[in-house]
Amino acid sequence: MKKIFSTLFMALVAVAMTAQQPVITFEKTEHDFGKIHEEDGRVSVNFEFKNEGMAPLVLSNVRASCGCTTPTWTKEPVEPGQTGSITVTYNPNGRPGRFQKTVTITSNASEATKKVYIKGEVIPKQAKPVNRYTVPVGALSMKTKTLDLGNVKKGENKSGELEYANLTKEEHQADLFLNAADAYMINQVSLPTVKSNEIGKFLFAIDTKATKLYGPVEVNAYVVVDGKQEKTDDYKLTIKANIVEDFSQMTVEEKQQAPITEMQNDFTIAKIAAGKNHKFSFPIKNSGVNPLEIRRAYSTDKALTVKQPKAIKSGKKGNVTVDINTKGLDAGSYTREVVVITNDYANPIQKVQIHFTVE
Repeated sequence: MKKIFSTLFMALVAVAMTAQQPVITFEKTEHDFGKIHEEDGRVSVNFEFKNEGMAPLVLSNVRASCGCTTPTWTKEPVEPGQTGSITVTYNPNGRPGRFQKTVTITSNASEATKKVYIKGEVIPKQAKPVNRYTVPVGALSMKTKTLDLGNVKKGENKSGELEYANLTKEEHQADLFLNAADAYMINQVSLPTVKSNEIGKFLFAIDTKATKLYGPVEVNAYVVVDGKQEKTDDYKLTIKANIVEDFSQMTVEEKQQAPITEMQNDFTIAKIAAGKNHKFSFPIKNSGVNPLEIRRAYSTDKALTVKQPKAIKSGKKGNVTVDINTKGLDAGSYTREVVVITNDYANPIQKVQIHFTVE
């Protein structure tokens, strides 16, 4: 009986002690900032609480889950029936994307530990034009002066663009100049009159029907600023493309009648005296049915000049002539490459290695 009485007494004491403790209650324990912009800086929210107990409430510690979140809170004791607040500030700088943070509150309340939460999504700040357009072209600025259109099927068009920006305080005029020989590269200026902090585009489209070229092509366009035309590297834009033949629609019958290229791909020629030119030829045979069209024979090496033959009939041969100019070459051994592009659907591109010695 004594044991039952003792247990009952202790329970009553505990209830009495709890009744004398502070009790912390919050109006809300979670806040959603929604979408916030990184460039707008810190955002804050107040979590108000009330002491619904019978003794003063003291917050001994308020701790955030990371350094990007900073809490400040009521430091003085909060009397029964009174309110206090915890201000939680989030710093979005350098933290794009969604976030969710926890703030832990420790106090002398009957529930010693409470938590509140913040969440949201940081929209990353946009890079300023001055940070992206770092290549000067007269009074204008660009990200790059090179545009590579990649592979373009013969008979088709392909377009691309190069952006330019006016980072000055004055208005400027933008235009383009291309050589007449490069007219197959169509060009247009999206914003001929560009105001301060405006961004325009140089638009290019290669018209493969307007050129006989196959393989890699490179066109230079020159930016004209405020009517001033300067054909120098400072104003030069480079547009590249690789014109390829489309064999995907060939029928079985067409493939059976197609030309077939037979050629040697490696040549070693006689020694060449320094400063002299040397010509040599290598044959190409068509062992197919239809004529073998030599779309292009070329070398990217300036020391080599390549001349291609006309169409080669079935069973016949044609010669590719290579003129090697050793002027400017030191004595020694060299290997150079000639590329031959044909309408042979199975092997449209052939590469020929040429070895020679300058003495």
